[in-house]
Amino acid sequence: MHVHVILAHMTSTADTERWNGRLWATLLVVCAVVFLDALDVSMVGVALPSIRDELGLTTSELQWVVSGYVLGYGGLLLLGGRAADLLGRRRVLIVALAVFSGASLLGGLVSDGGLLIAARFVKGVSAAFTAPAALSILTTTFAEGPARNRAMSIFAATAASGFSLGLVLSGLLTEVGWRWTFLMPGPAALLVLLAAIKFVPRTPQERGRQGYDLAGAVTGTGAMLLLVFGVVEAPEAGWTSPRTVLVLLAAVLLLAAFLRIETRKPYPLVRLGILRSGPVARANIGVFVLFGSYVSFQFVVMQYLQIGLGWSALETALAFLPSGVIVALTSTKMGAVVDRYGTSRLVAVGAVALLTGYLLFLRMDSAGHILWVILPGMVLLGAAFALSFTSLNVQATAGVDDEEQGLAAGLVNTSIQLGGAVILAVITVVLTANGQTFDPDALRPALLVVTGFGVVALVVSLFGLRARRQAPGQPEPKETLETV
Repeated sequence: MHVHVILAHMTSTADTERWNGRLWATLLVVCAVVFLDALDVSMVGVALPSIRDELGLTTSELQWVVSGYVLGYGGLLLLGGRAADLLGRRRVLIVALAVFSGASLLGGLVSDGGLLIAARFVKGVSAAFTAPAALSILTTTFAEGPARNRAMSIFAATAASGFSLGLVLSGLLTEVGWRWTFLMPGPAALLVLLAAIKFVPRTPQERGRQGYDLAGAVTGTGAMLLLVFGVVEAPEAGWTSPRTVLVLLAAVLLLAAFLRIETRKPYPLVRLGILRSGPVARANIGVFVLFGSYVSFQFVVMQYLQIGLGWSALETALAFLPSGVIVALTSTKMGAVVDRYGTSRLVAVGAVALLTGYLLFLRMDSAGHILWVILPGMVLLGAAFALSFTSLNVQATAGVDDEEQGLAAGLVNTSIQLGGAVILAVITVVLTANGQTFDPDALRPALLVVTGFGVVALVVSLFGLRARRQAPGQPEPKETLETV
């Protein structure tokens, strides 16, 4: 085992030193994909109040502009990740980018709330295939260890840059018209598609027709779709309403059928053994809470600043900018930091920063307090993402065989999107309980719930530190995950 680890480390280091033009081109393409995803998410967030005003949407209906995307994304991610393994990562990436571009253009042209949500759903479906395909291309192109950690840190920095730029662009474009925030990613996705055709190497199918788990795909995808739909619709329909109960019950039954099928299939859609690794399981829980709590925090604070305090879209975007800038400036160095300190320590420190940032925002009132609430809070949230996001992605994919990298990428992205759906639905329940007001007193209960999820993130990270202490001498993130 130790000889294997040393040789792998030497190989990875050599690979890091010999990156050629083709490797850089492949990395740039997959980074462009995550850049577009992050850009799209942040641009929509700033535009929400303008969309509400023009289309006359309620808080629950407005939630669906975010949740429609999450429904398509979270519902089909496992299928998207496995499709990348089975059909070829390059092929899946190219087709999904084409759909992403078309859905972007459609979203910018519609004048009906329902059609806008439908366009967001289609875009989410396309992202369910582009995200795991891009991440698995990265993890199979760069050897596990320093080379992959370095590539992953660049990947995370690109995502942060996309999010930061999306905030500024959305603030500027929303001043002209919110539709431009939907239209702009379309042509950009076409350019990335052309680059993918030229630079991403062809990847073979991992298995033939006997490897397709149709029953698993149907039951697993159905379970995820019903689960996300039931959770995001519950605030409007009521958690105890017959519709919500039936939808969630159907999701549970389909999930039970899916688990039974996966334990019996020779080539399952999801090899359940991948989750027996403690670090992999904790990484998926970690990104669930990290992303879900932050999306909910953004949903609340974006509307508080614009509706409660009367800030412009650009001013609101600039308020969120420091967190993205911090991640963009530091993430390129995170690969070396992960190599030195391991993922568990960084995730724990990031969880402390996340919780502290949320606690600061509990002090918000009608004055805003830019200097001692908003700015330091955003700095802390940026530090939390810089420390945690790269580390959690490394931990979630390390030690997994190449033929299952799409599955690992699909799992971690599914956790991210389910976190966004579930926690945002909970926050929406709290918000709607206080009517349509956005003053600090009405929003504080929602921020308290967000802070509670920050506590959960800290507890999970402490379990990771405890597990690391119980296995001294096992370097992270590599050797601890080789048993997957």
